[in-house]
Amino acid sequence: MAQLWKGRFKKELAKETNDFNSSIKFDCRMFEEDIRGSMAHAAMLGYTNIIEKSESEKIIACLREILDDIKSGKLFIDMQAEDIHTFIEGELTARLGQTGKRLHTARSRNDQVALDIRLVLRKEIDEIAEKIRALIHVLCVKAEEHKTTIMPGYTHLQRAQPITFGHHLMAYAAMLCRDLDRLADVKRRMNVMPLGSGALAGTTYPLDRKMTAELLGFDDISQNSLDGVSDRDFCIELAAALSLVMVHLSRFSEEIILWCSWEFKFIELDDAFSTGSSIMPQKKNPDIAELVRGKSGRVFGDLTTLLTVMKGIALAYNKDMQEDKEAIFDAVDTVKMCLNAFTPMIDTMTVCKENMRNAAAKGFINATDCADYLVGKGMPFRDAYKATGELVAMCIDDNLTLETLPIEKYKSVCAVFDSDVYDAINLDKCVKDRKVYGGPCAQSVEEQIRITKEKISK
Repeated sequence: MAQLWKGRFKKELAKETNDFNSSIKFDCRMFEEDIRGSMAHAAMLGYTNIIEKSESEKIIACLREILDDIKSGKLFIDMQAEDIHTFIEGELTARLGQTGKRLHTARSRNDQVALDIRLVLRKEIDEIAEKIRALIHVLCVKAEEHKTTIMPGYTHLQRAQPITFGHHLMAYAAMLCRDLDRLADVKRRMNVMPLGSGALAGTTYPLDRKMTAELLGFDDISQNSLDGVSDRDFCIELAAALSLVMVHLSRFSEEIILWCSWEFKFIELDDAFSTGSSIMPQKKNPDIAELVRGKSGRVFGDLTTLLTVMKGIALAYNKDMQEDKEAIFDAVDTVKMCLNAFTPMIDTMTVCKENMRNAAAKGFINATDCADYLVGKGMPFRDAYKATGELVAMCIDDNLTLETLPIEKYKSVCAVFDSDVYDAINLDKCVKDRKVYGGPCAQSVEEQIRITKEKISK
């Protein structure tokens, strides 16, 4: 298939150059967006009388046929073509002859590519957002089931204070809700149409850019033709938002991996979402969580690629920018793949409530509540903190917990203690009394679930 720019050149393109220059292997996924963008462009050309209305209609009808033929498998994309734009235009010209050649009037591949990638990524954002909503919904369901399931909360991976498993899950739901907000912001800034920018300086034809933008569902048109074709900040911003999605999935994966271990045994993954060992028959490995954790680095690398590609490019378009698609498409595909596997893994996992409760009982995570008990009796917090620290040291020496430490031992440290201290340090009460907005008590978790469900239903 001939290159669109061949007229200037006397020699055939070297095979090595063609292979290196070609982008068809990764931009072929934009065939539908390329065709729909061309249909809108053709409609505008006919409406403004830049080409004959009858020719515009023929072009649109033929483009629709080409789209249908590709989707049905009747037409295969030629992987020897330079790019998807060349292939589509070549097929159109083969079917319509001279009329097909009129499609590219008042358009450059530069603004055509800038349009296509926005159309593709706009759709991908919607798909990813829907997958994130599905995961958040699963977290809400699980959190409702476990709004009273006691577990230790951690800092520095050391048992710290009592919380519920439902509260813990809703922390990730909150992170993912912010990811949805970021994706919505990216889409809003991305939803600006560059077509009409030409190669860099617009065109002398009387285009109706607003018409084309409306046909394609854009909120606005680019204000500067140089900027319209020469920036990919929307790709970078999307890659950054996707990187944060992967940060959250990776952190969650790390906890899943820990919780699955015999050292924790807080959860057990369903057999359908685990793998075994080729040599150790007892093993049940959390490979999905490990792969998600590992693939986070891949998405971070895509972001770094895009930043590096764009950082030193003078205006306007440069061929370096062809590297944008491989990186952003890989980031998009990786995040979708991770969400597809991660959500059902969480949905089907079994929660080992007793193990969580036992871990909470053994970690002195009610020590703060013990100190608060003394504060309630009139003691300054710092003195109460010191007294409780002495009690914990005493428990460690005697292999006891605060719940099993005799009242005489309490009184030996501070005479203020009475038998009601056991009620104050009861794990259920410790959690139930944390009624502060955003806290771990059941009512608070229910409110978090309610608010989150409202967010994902919009």
